[in-house]
Amino acid sequence: MAGMEQLRLATADMASTGIRRLLIVAGEAAWSSQQISLLTGQLSGDWLWVGAAPELPLNCAPSAMRTLLGREFLHAVFDARCGLDAEALAALAGTLKAGSWLVMLAPDWLRWPGLPDADSCRWSDCPQPIATPNFIAHLQRCVLADSESYLWRQHQPFRLPEFRPRVPWHPANGAPEREQADILSALQSMPPGVAVVTAPRGRGKSALAGMLLRSLSGKALVTAPTRAATDVLALHAGEKFNFIAPDALLAQPEEQDAQWLIIDEAAALPAPQLRQLVARFPRTLLTTTVQGYEGTGRGFLLKFCAGIDSLTRYSLSAPIRWAQRDPLESLIDSILLFEEADLNHVAQGAATLNSVAQCEVDQLQQMYRLLSGAHYRTSPLDWRRMLDARGQHFIAASCGGETVGAAWLVEEGGLDENLSRAVWAGFRRPRGNLVAQSLSAHGGSPLAATLKGLRVSRIAVHPLRQRQQLGQQMMAMAKAGAQPDVDYLSVSFGFTDELWRFWESCGFVLVRVGSHREASSGCYTAMALLPLSDAGVALTRHEHLRLQRDFIYQQPWIARPLPITSRPATTLNGDDWLELAGFAFAHRPLEACRGSLNRLLTACDLPLKALRGRVQHRLGVEALCKDLHLSGRKALLAAMRQEVQQAFEKLDAPQCVALKDFLLQLQLIASET
Repeated sequence: MAGMEQLRLATADMASTGIRRLLIVAGEAAWSSQQISLLTGQLSGDWLWVGAAPELPLNCAPSAMRTLLGREFLHAVFDARCGLDAEALAALAGTLKAGSWLVMLAPDWLRWPGLPDADSCRWSDCPQPIATPNFIAHLQRCVLADSESYLWRQHQPFRLPEFRPRVPWHPANGAPEREQADILSALQSMPPGVAVVTAPRGRGKSALAGMLLRSLSGKALVTAPTRAATDVLALHAGEKFNFIAPDALLAQPEEQDAQWLIIDEAAALPAPQLRQLVARFPRTLLTTTVQGYEGTGRGFLLKFCAGIDSLTRYSLSAPIRWAQRDPLESLIDSILLFEEADLNHVAQGAATLNSVAQCEVDQLQQMYRLLSGAHYRTSPLDWRRMLDARGQHFIAASCGGETVGAAWLVEEGGLDENLSRAVWAGFRRPRGNLVAQSLSAHGGSPLAATLKGLRVSRIAVHPLRQRQQLGQQMMAMAKAGAQPDVDYLSVSFGFTDELWRFWESCGFVLVRVGSHREASSGCYTAMALLPLSDAGVALTRHEHLRLQRDFIYQQPWIARPLPITSRPATTLNGDDWLELAGFAFAHRPLEACRGSLNRLLTACDLPLKALRGRVQHRLGVEALCKDLHLSGRKALLAAMRQEVQQAFEKLDAPQCVALKDFLLQLQLIASET
């Protein structure tokens, strides 16, 4: 038991010096489970288990780790024996107190890179788990290079190394630390407006918000994605803590007399909801973590905060819940690349463009950091996808050994004809193929998903090297280097005039604009194509003309002007009849059929109250359901589909029967595959 005595002494030393460490237990599942029983028996603590098959009383599924943000635990087990959820690992590390071990259970160390990873089903677009050798090898290199973690392999004795000595740590005593005190003073005298405090985990953002709340004399409210996320804030706020859920807050006008609203973990709320909340209070404090495992922290800075005029930004850098240079934080940062790219300095001179393979991990690290610094959606899930998902292509622009531009493209399409038609009808939604499926599901081409495309998943140029045509050069290289069977390049993006000018300059043609704003960016989703083959040219022309033909009916649903030349048509054509059949007898969405539905209403003199109310008069769902005595949105949609069938039968009964039979056969085929 000498090893366990070492463990107890090391743990006591970690508590006194304010640090956390990673312990990897690698071996057969039964053996590693036995070691967890041993470890939990030796060290008292919360021992939170994060994994799909819990073996400890306090446990959480990896997918639910978000609900524990803002809470604290002493010691935890992360089960990575069958799969490794990188975001859950990072979030778990952020919840651990000083003096904690994060025990990661891993398979046999040497075999691990070649084993299937169950988590890959979330991000690889493969129905079965795939091996993730590049990411696991990267993780292993980080662990072996780290003198502050410990790898315990089966058939080896437990023998901790001699960790370097550290100075004693003095935990926070409840009074504001220096950074907190400076920000607190500024907030207490803040004029009406919005303040944002950002920082990595463990820096005391929530504690600062609680201190502010306690010091305020007037009425103040607190909201957050979950009440559990406000535990630390509530502790520091004391009796002044008054929590209301975001939805309830927006639904209660009587609560609007508060002078302050504090939104903890604000980046986890949808941007439109945040805008409504901020607009209703004289002063608002938002706190959020900008590290990528929350998924939208960077988007919060790039998109939401940039759109607020009366906004003051503050940041916290010194850790409070653990000591400086904490080993666990440093190791997680190196594995998941949380260290941000330097956007204030960059090499100047001619840039060289080159393709990058997935095994070139060092180059991909630079590309990922640049992409995460520029794109609000980039997260550890993307890091895993970049390293090991199939069908990924990368182009880097380099200068002086630095990556100054990065483009990431993904193979899509190539579905068989029946599956593509089933996607068009709404009978199937296979994993992946974002633009390829949307071209069928929302476009007018049932066979669109049979074509092969390369979708631009991410593209970024260093801020100090922008407006030098590096983005256009990378797209030109992607176009020139595409395989002969690729029919088009594609991109899906939140529409802004600036972004569209870039894509248009690269030769892309707009083929779709959605009528719902993205929750994360507040922008309408747009899709554009750059055709490479004759089939790609035909598809692009067909979808662009369809957009122009229907735009007069789409524009009223979109609260911004768009650079689309409208070419309205009032008579039904063959594409319209097929579209109407897809709506009446299958599951085509209303948004995709607005043009055809409006032309149907012009051609038919039946009352069609549900259809005319929603499509022509744009009445709200709730009001229309009340007027027509319908139970809700689903009932309204069913009524509209029924009305289209009635109009179809009246205007062209033979074609109605033929297309209905076609769709029934298609549904039968889809159910059998």
